[in-house]
Formats: sequence, structure tokens, C-alpha cells
Amino acid sequence: MTDRPALDVVIVNWNGGGLLRACLTSLAAAQDAAAVQVTVVDNASTDGSIETLPALPRPLRLIRNATNLGFGRACDQGAAAGDAPAILFLNPDTQVAPDALGVALAALMADPRTGIVGARLVEPDGRTARSCARTPSALGLLGRALALDRLGLLRPHFLLEWDHAADRAVDQVMGAFLMIRRDLFRMLGGFDPRFFVYWEDADLCARTRAAGFSVRHVAGAVARHLGQGTTRQVRARRLFYFLRSQILYAGKHHGVAAALALTAASFGAQVPLRLALALARRSPGEAAEVLRAAGLLAAALPGLVPDLLGSARARAAG
Repeated sequence: MTDRPALDVVIVNWNGGGLLRACLTSLAAAQDAAAVQVTVVDNASTDGSIETLPALPRPLRLIRNATNLGFGRACDQGAAAGDAPAILFLNPDTQVAPDALGVALAALMADPRTGIVGARLVEPDGRTARSCARTPSALGLLGRALALDRLGLLRPHFLLEWDHAADRAVDQVMGAFLMIRRDLFRMLGGFDPRFFVYWEDADLCARTRAAGFSVRHVAGAVARHLGQGTTRQVRARRLFYFLRSQILYAGKHHGVAAALALTAASFGAQVPLRLALALARRSPGEAAEVLRAAGLLAAALPGLVPDLLGSARARAAG
């Protein structure tokens, strides 16, 4: 096919196994699948998950990385390979409903000031996930690191009080299903590659809103979402990257002081709390993973300094 697709779907895979195949099968069954170009960016998988993939109406575009470049950089790779007017970043642990792509694309293009749309994510047990979130303030980031939200002293990051049953503008949609206008994505410079994984979707949504575009939840676009489907196998690194990325986010959007405070809270509250919970569950393996994540974060701190200083200079210049 030589005609321009209406939508580019970018899937970043890392040892996705059968999840990736199920995701692609759902895309092949989507309405207007012939107008969709799918690109899989594989981050050095070792499980053979990209060897036998289902057929799609348009030939699958496959990009193989020799090393794991991280989610954000791989998304940028996949986006650069296409030219459709809209891009959907889709996790391999999702399965889209037959009309989900068309419903989401129509909502994105209905208003030129809509920059990003997200889908209603449904958990394996059929419940609607509370996947939309608030833009985190500096105090919000610190308070949640201190578990104040669990004590009812701070609003949670995700919109748990809302059933996600209707369309509405939100601060942030989850990167598991994030559709964006290509021209906007290009204008924003894509995902920030400093976020290896986690918080890159919050950063992109924050920059979208700062540029004057809205972010919308589209309840009629439905996707089944397993959640943490490919990162369950690396718990220590998953926690490490989450903590590292939230520190980067704090530094980028709220300054060095906020990043330093969050770093202290990570070691002084988040890690001890997770360790205590693991020990309370009598799970020495989980406790060991928490300690390993803390060690990885401590080792990574010197490398974060240039990024934090760079963000401080950018904030001062902007």
C-alpha cells in the first residue's frame, strides 16, 4: 500500500511474549485496520516475542534495537518512521476494542485545540481503571512520597473519585493508550529521552497543556489493559526507574529544590515504607528487590545532576 495511513500505531516491545501477539491481533481486527500503520520498536528482547507475529492489513514495520533504549526514546524512533497525521502510542499489554481506534481518532480531530486523547482502560476483571491523573505539583509529589495521600491528607495522583464513564478534559492520560497529533508531537520534540520509563507520559501531557492544547479522556474508546505486563519480571529496576523518573520530573517542572526534597523522601520514606510492607508480608525476596532498587538509585544520583542542572537552566531561560 502506498496511500498515507490515517493513524500510526507505535508499540514498544521488551520481552512482551504472547502479550504483543494478542495486542497485534486486536489491531488486525480493528475497524478500518487497513488505514492503520503499525510499527513495533523492539528494545533488544530475548524471549523470541518478535519472531512470529500475526499478519496485519498493512505490512508491519519492525525496528530492532541492539540494546534497550528505554520507552521514550523507542517511542520517538517509532514515531519518526511514520507520517500519519496522528500517532497512537500503545502498550503491548493492551487489546483494543474493534472501534477504539476510530472513536479516539475522531475525538482527536474534532477540535484543533485537542492535542492528546486517551482511552477508557479496562482491567482483566472488567473494571474500568482509574487511569487519568492530576498534574503533580511539587507539594503533591513530595506529599505522596511521604504517603500523605494514603492517610487522606492529600488528593491521590489518579482521579480515583471519578468513574471515567464520560468524556472530559483531564490533566493527564496514561501512556498505555496515548494518541497525539503528529504536528504537535513534532513541535514538542517528542518524548523526553531522559525518562527511561515512567513519568514520560505525565511530562508529555504537561507540555501539551502548557502549549495551549487540551488532553481528553474518551470513554467510548475502550482497551483492555493488563498493567505492568512486561515490567513485572524486573521488580527492582521497575521501582528504580519509577523513583528516578519522578525525581527528573520534579526537577524539570518544579526546580532543583523540589528534586532534592523528593530524593530525600525517596530514601527516607518511600523505600523504608516499601521495605516494611514487604517484611510485613513475609516476603524476603520482595524486600531484597526494594533494597536493590535503592542501591541502583543511589548509584544513579551522580548522573542525575547534569540533567537537573540542565532543567534549571532551561526553566531560568524560559
